[in-house]
Amino acid sequence: MTLPATVRFDLPEPDAFTRPYWDAAADGTLLLRRCRACERAHHYPREFCPHCWSEDVAWERASGTAVLYTWSVVHRNDLPPFGTRTPYIAAVVDLAEGPRMMTEIVDADGDDLRVGMPLEVTFRQVEGFSVPVFRSRT
Repeated sequence: MTLPATVRFDLPEPDAFTRPYWDAAADGTLLLRRCRACERAHHYPREFCPHCWSEDVAWERASGTAVLYTWSVVHRNDLPPFGTRTPYIAAVVDLAEGPRMMTEIVDADGDDLRVGMPLEVTFRQVEGFSVPVFRSRT
């Protein structure tokens, strides 16, 4: 099956709930959600706590720091527009606030990465959106 060239898999579809997240990203700030009932943070943003199911959750500014949990250097991806960006580093990071986040590591070579290495958020500009990605803090 061939997908139309206009289909994009790297662009968010903001709605009324996620708009604060994308607006903060445009200003260079990473947001996450924290539950007021159990006090645990979570990411990706949801309208309820995935830990205790409370709906008493609020936006919180994240520190923007993380450590690398795992990664993979992607050499082939047939979904547009990723094929034109290969190779790239897909990763999972542990945010300082606790949640794990899927992301991309930029400005690094896959051979230089190590589990537990300190990272900081930065933002990639993609067609009017600021998408959070991470780079080394060292």
